[in-house]
Amino acid sequence: MIRLDIVTPEKKVFSDDVANVYLPTAMGEIGVLQSHTALVTPLVPGELRYDKDGKTYELAVGSGFVEAGPDSISVLTDMALTAHEIDETLAEKEQREAEEAIDKLDNNEDAEEIAQLRATISRSVAQLSLKRR
Repeated sequence: MIRLDIVTPEKKVFSDDVANVYLPTAMGEIGVLQSHTALVTPLVPGELRYDKDGKTYELAVGSGFVEAGPDSISVLTDMALTAHEIDETLAEKEQREAEEAIDKLDNNEDAEEIAQLRATISRSVAQLSLKRR
């Protein structure tokens, strides 16, 4: 078993022992088991899965960081939602508004604003993907 802690700025979302964890990273999905080599990597919006007591649980996660060691894994993210916590209408609206805002921007506009809008789109897509499954 490996200790999994998932924390957002608002609260500790999850803290318990699990069999394994699968995470979306910039390099693709990674799996973490007990005795994993020490690792720190960026987390990208997508789906986090973990197995506990023979059952698989799924969360839509946003951007953040993952720190893994032999006995524990810490996920620090700006979003972590189960399928029943996701408001599909709101996620669709946020995605649409961000896409429209990007379309209105000139390519020479503020790169930081464009990055924030793309992050909003990525978080919305992650939520919708999990909710619609």
